[in-house]
Amino acid sequence: MRQLSPVYRWARWRSFGVRKPRRLSAEELAPWVWELPREAGARTVGLKAAAAALPAAPVALNRIDWEQFYGNANPVEIEVGTGKGLFLLNASIARPGTNFLGIEIVRKYQLYAASRYAVRKIPNVKTACADAKLVLRDFVAVGSVQAVHVYFPDPWWKARHKKRRVFTPEFAADAARAIREGGRLYIATDVEEYFGVMTAIVGAMPCFELRPAEEQLAAPRTDAGFATNFERKALEKGGGVWRAVYERTSAPVTVAADPTEAENEGTSSD
Repeated sequence: MRQLSPVYRWARWRSFGVRKPRRLSAEELAPWVWELPREAGARTVGLKAAAAALPAAPVALNRIDWEQFYGNANPVEIEVGTGKGLFLLNASIARPGTNFLGIEIVRKYQLYAASRYAVRKIPNVKTACADAKLVLRDFVAVGSVQAVHVYFPDPWWKARHKKRRVFTPEFAADAARAIREGGRLYIATDVEEYFGVMTAIVGAMPCFELRPAEEQLAAPRTDAGFATNFERKALEKGGGVWRAVYERTSAPVTVAADPTEAENEGTSSD
C-alpha cells in the first residue's frame, strides 16, 4: 500500500457524518493556520516542513492586531479546544460578520479543522496549534475579543494530572482580561463534576455575571442535534450536557480560589 508522507497522514482521520477533507498543502492551508512566533515557544508536534512554510502572525509587542490579522474590524471570538472543528465550522458560516480563532493543542486535529474551513474557503476563521493559556495570556490584548468558548474540556480526574486541566482560576482570569465589557464566556461539558468546578471558579469572580436565559447559546445545537463531536458522543451514551453563559462586567479581574484544592484540604486528615 502506498505510504503517505507525514505532512498528509493527519488527513486520514475521519469525523462523524462529514466527508474526509481533501489533502491540502501547507501553502493552501496557510490562510487558515496561525503559527505562533517561534521565539514564543510555540508547540510543534510533527509536520515541521509544513510549519516552516507558514507565516508568523502579525503581532506588536506579542499582542495580535485583530484588524490586521483578519483584514477587517469585525468582532473576534475564540474557541479553546477546537478538536475537529465542528462548532467553528457552523458558527463561522452562520455568522460571517464575526471572526473566529480556534485553538487546539493537538496538531492533527488542528490541521483537520483547518482543512474543513479551507476546502470551503471560509474567510472568517483561523486555527492555531498552541496552549490556549499561553495565547490568552501573552498574545490577546486586554478587552479585544467579544467572546471565549470552552466546550467539553478534558477534566483530568487524577490529582497528578491537575496541571493539564484547562479551566483553572488563572485561565478564567486570562479569559476575563481578554473579553471586552459586555462580552461573553460560554462553557459546556458532559461531566457534571467538572461543570461544578468551572461554575464555582467563574461564580466567585465579580467580573462575570451569570446569564441563565442564554445558556442554550453555549455550544448551540445544530440541525444534527449536537454542536461538537464530544457532545454527540455524550448524547449517544445517554449522558447529559451542562451549559452556562457569563457576561463580562466592568468589575476588575480577580483570581478565584481553586475549588478542587479546597476539596482536597477538606478530605485530608491531620
